[in-house]
Amino acid sequence: MTRIMGLIDGSIYAQSVCDHIGWIAQKSPASVELLHVIARRDPAAQAQDLSGNIGLGARSALLAELAELDAQNAKVAQKRGRLLLDEAKARLEAAGLASVETKLRNGELVDTIHEFETNVDLIVIGKRGEGSDSAKGHLGSNLERVVRSTHKPIVVTSRAFKPIVKVLIAFDGGAMALKAVDQVARSPILAGLACKLVMAGADSPEARRKLDDAATILKAAGYAPETALTPGQPDKVISEAVEREGFDLLVMGAYSHSRLRNLFIGSTTTEMIRSCKVPVVIFR
Repeated sequence: MTRIMGLIDGSIYAQSVCDHIGWIAQKSPASVELLHVIARRDPAAQAQDLSGNIGLGARSALLAELAELDAQNAKVAQKRGRLLLDEAKARLEAAGLASVETKLRNGELVDTIHEFETNVDLIVIGKRGEGSDSAKGHLGSNLERVVRSTHKPIVVTSRAFKPIVKVLIAFDGGAMALKAVDQVARSPILAGLACKLVMAGADSPEARRKLDDAATILKAAGYAPETALTPGQPDKVISEAVEREGFDLLVMGAYSHSRLRNLFIGSTTTEMIRSCKVPVVIFR
């Protein structure tokens, strides 16, 4: 059984997270943990002195009122978080999932993921969160931190779920790219889908050999992969192929020792996930 952690917030991507989890569960039996994390308030904001130059008695009354307001805000955040989780759970149960748990925590998202990821096979997160929900030029502030820190495969969902029938695998011939190919070959979730291996860079016998070796792994698992070796920068080559050929899912391996590594770390990562309008699976 696939054990999935779904990260839920108040953005529209929360629905997409649920719908992608539902699709995964149709392909492979799954149990789900839905997680919502209430971030700690900024200590600098908490320490801000709003009392000014007023008298001692008035200052004490104001500080007491601010403390009460903080307590009320915390209660509201807890109630809102519980409602978000309940709605997400109901959406998954309506899609036929029977094993759905919810977790509401206070703290830092990355730390909380580390706490629970040991018993998880897959993490599903939206491309954007509440702070950048409507900003097409921005990604969720937590996304790169989660990708950098976790050792589990991650599904980065698009804004809305669409049926997935064609998969593009970004390949650079490195160890992590080969691991991603192997994960695809073993995964019941992607079984039966049309797939294509795309390698960016100069055409050479060595590059062709590595591409053919990867295709052999997929063929042994029952796939009929297409291959392409295209000159150019990986981010541009891959994003253009996704758009031009109508792929529904992009699969990548993280932390390769080549230019493709930048697809996951730094500005090229951000550009790739931002520009692709399809979900991205990142294998670690």
